[in-house]
Amino acid sequence: MRLWLGLALLGLLAAGVVAAPLVQLRFDQDPFLPDLLSRFAPPSYTHPLGTDDLGRDILLRLLHGGRVSLSVGLAVALGAGGLGTAIGLLAAWAGGWVDAVLMRVADGLLALPSLPLLVVLAAVDTGRIGLPRGEALSDILRIATILVGFGWVPVARLARAAALAQFGRDYIAAARIAGASEARLLVRHVLPNIAAPIAVACALSVAGAILAESTLSFLGLGIQPPTPSWGNMLSGAQEMVFNAPLAAIWPGLAILLAVTACTLVADGVRHRLR
Repeated sequence: MRLWLGLALLGLLAAGVVAAPLVQLRFDQDPFLPDLLSRFAPPSYTHPLGTDDLGRDILLRLLHGGRVSLSVGLAVALGAGGLGTAIGLLAAWAGGWVDAVLMRVADGLLALPSLPLLVVLAAVDTGRIGLPRGEALSDILRIATILVGFGWVPVARLARAAALAQFGRDYIAAARIAGASEARLLVRHVLPNIAAPIAVACALSVAGAILAESTLSFLGLGIQPPTPSWGNMLSGAQEMVFNAPLAAIWPGLAILLAVTACTLVADGVRHRLR
């Protein structure tokens, strides 16, 4: 039940962000251009969720912002899941000093205060090293890279622990006796049997990435305006929360639904695959 509910919520959010250009054509609004004559407009047929302090349609900005926030979450889940799984398998398979070095690096990253360090890294001016800043794609790649740099650690630890348990099983010894190569052993035998904890960790990393991106954007260090994301929409609405509370409620509700959906999917996958 939890899995299907989470998938339904994610599907609803995904359908909305994919259909954002069609919705924009339907209402003939530009979510990026200010319209000062329509500031703080209440919900209506032309503006179903009202407008913000610059007269931009909140519904369209929510949908376009969802494309950014969900893209960051998916990119971080894929990057952290792939990198963490590879490092965990390597540590479990190689053992010895390789395992010790990789796990000490992971322990070091876990010991660091994540949010202050994310803020410091996100505040680095990438323009000084020739990388653009302020463009939507470059901001997404910058934030996703920073989050992957920390997000692989829990996946790697889970993958290592699960792989070590599998290496002690009889079927691994039988496969080696049968002449299976080490690569085939890892890909065809070990990896499918540790998929459950990795899938759960990846689903949770989507929720964590959405929250982290929203936090950085709220602080002005993530996705930069005029490109909307749920975090910078909240940041822009904090000064008018009493005059136009809907401008803050809708992006906050979107973040809540996305994180709840990812958590439900992770919990459902854990119950299905245990």
